[in-house]
Amino acid sequence: MTTLPKVAKDWKTLSIELLNDLFMSMPFEERIPLLYKYFEESDVMVTSSFGTKSIFLLHLLYRFRPTQKVHFINTTYHFPETLEYKNQIRELLGLDIVEVLPSKEENKLTRDEKWWIEHPKMCCSINKVVPLEPVKSHHKVWISGLMSHQTAFRAGLRIFEKQGDIIKFHPNIDVHPDVFNAYLEQYQLPRHPLEGQGYGSIGCTNCTLKGEGREGRWKGSNKTECGLHPRFFINKLKEKEAI
Repeated sequence: MTTLPKVAKDWKTLSIELLNDLFMSMPFEERIPLLYKYFEESDVMVTSSFGTKSIFLLHLLYRFRPTQKVHFINTTYHFPETLEYKNQIRELLGLDIVEVLPSKEENKLTRDEKWWIEHPKMCCSINKVVPLEPVKSHHKVWISGLMSHQTAFRAGLRIFEKQGDIIKFHPNIDVHPDVFNAYLEQYQLPRHPLEGQGYGSIGCTNCTLKGEGREGRWKGSNKTECGLHPRFFINKLKEKEAI
């Protein structure tokens, strides 16, 4: 049986393979508590979009690490209902939310020229990916609530993945939709107000339509991810050094 090193916080001795081998065999509710035996809270970054699936991870943090900060990337394009839901969840769980904003000048450019129409990848990069870079640089582990059933890309993810200089931790990657729904019912957790109107997944207003799962995101294009999570994310520093 695979075991982790006994020395707490000895994260440098842990390989991605070792972490996956151990964490995969345990229930999802035991994964977050164990993570903090090897990483300081200040080393851990949590992000949430406060979409239809966000409450699951946020409630687990509330139960097992309620002091952990949660980063919310405010693209300035969120639905009013998402912002209201964020405030509702903040009050319910007592979340410490850190708002991450894009550059005002670049954000204005995407708005003035409606980049989400002709340049959706660049729009996401300016308003979501780039603003998070300085935050990521101060952390070792990034907790994300991705689930394998959501997209083909996510179906290929493991609990732990290396993404540039940071370790991605997906404690709920293998949670079945039935388990997700039962959990929300068990704890009487509120759902996103737009979910009842037919939105399976919710992002920015300009790129989100009604639809099951994530089929309403960037509908009519081959884009399925905003760029925050793909495994091919490169180490910016190494890229520059190679030039």
